[in-house]
Amino acid sequence: MDIKPIDAIVYNQDKVNINEVIAPPYDVITSDLQENLYKKSPYNIVRLILTKGDNRYEDAKKFFEKWLNEGILIHTKKPCIFYLVQKYTTENGKKIERKGFIAKNKIEKFESKKVLPHEFTMGGPKEDRLKLTKSCEANFSQIFLVYNDPEKQIENKIASKYLSKKPFIDTIDDNGVQNIVYLIDDEDDIKVFQDTLADKSTLIADGHHRYETAMAYSEISDSPEAQYVMSYFTNANDENLVIFPTHRIITKFIEPYILIEAVKKYFDLEEFNFNSTNKAKVKEQFVAAIEESNKKVISMGLYMKNVNKFYLLKLKNGMTDLVDAPEVLKKLDLTVLHDLIITKELGYSAQEQMAQNGIKYIKQEFEAFDMVDLGKAEASFIMAYPKMKDILDISSQGYRMPQKSTYFYPKLLSGVVINPLK
Repeated sequence: MDIKPIDAIVYNQDKVNINEVIAPPYDVITSDLQENLYKKSPYNIVRLILTKGDNRYEDAKKFFEKWLNEGILIHTKKPCIFYLVQKYTTENGKKIERKGFIAKNKIEKFESKKVLPHEFTMGGPKEDRLKLTKSCEANFSQIFLVYNDPEKQIENKIASKYLSKKPFIDTIDDNGVQNIVYLIDDEDDIKVFQDTLADKSTLIADGHHRYETAMAYSEISDSPEAQYVMSYFTNANDENLVIFPTHRIITKFIEPYILIEAVKKYFDLEEFNFNSTNKAKVKEQFVAAIEESNKKVISMGLYMKNVNKFYLLKLKNGMTDLVDAPEVLKKLDLTVLHDLIITKELGYSAQEQMAQNGIKYIKQEFEAFDMVDLGKAEASFIMAYPKMKDILDISSQGYRMPQKSTYFYPKLLSGVVINPLK
């Protein structure tokens, strides 16, 4: 893969507090969060990535140009690579430090196998992002790419040189994740990044819509800069690369006994009974059992409204023969769930699943349980953590996983660096 340092635009930290101007990616910003970000600072990046009003794209362009003219946004002295360390503590107390870097990479067609997608995209978000890119001629957020380097060349050769230095940015986001950024403009160090990635293909972990938007923009722009897109790269061999599942929530009414009878056709069931006093403890045991069982056989959890039980579902022998999918996809729990239960048994059409009509895709585990408890859902299918090996196997064979299959955590902040495309 061809990567280059970024002739970057960054916030002038002599004029703004970096904590007040950063934001999550546009696709996870709710209307309430958008309002809060607007109040944080008149220069918050949300005004560029998710502007309010009727003339969103033109307004974003005006803000962008105004901030550049006022010196709120400035160019770095030299093209840079941004080394990023994200630190957080999991719910069970494990300390995680995910390391990666932000650079720009040449846009490649999927047919080249240099950039591999793993999820399907939708037209609406791509149209929205393309309009913004045309108006502002810049990347405000990164694509999230994963590469495979068992030797950990960048970690061993570069990280040790910079982690003891004063960072360019050190901020804690709203999820409690510490984001530490080191600016690298030394040409010899940059060459290490380029040499490491030169013979590598990459997997799109997050940002499929943004990557396909960049592909579309590269075909209509005359600028050489538009043939590259800003991306964050992390090593698949890093044990700190965490992938959370996305749970399936049934919101259309269904009687619990009907759902159970449908599930029993394909799965063996193990019950976890609870009462009001021991529910939290039993839920913890239940979630742990899903992960342990999924190591041996395709497994997932089921929780239904007004039923004081959690169900561990273990796929019966031979059931994958009934799944209408390529062999490599049949080992995926979501493929099995969508094909056998959601489509065949519950009757959801592909359009309903894509539009989340009667079914929701929820990243947060606690929310998957809470929606049932609060009466906002009929049932929740609790999924196990995805396996990186499965994702790589599927994408390398030219296939894609079901919509909203993975959640690479933590998300990448917008506002750390902007990549101009002209």
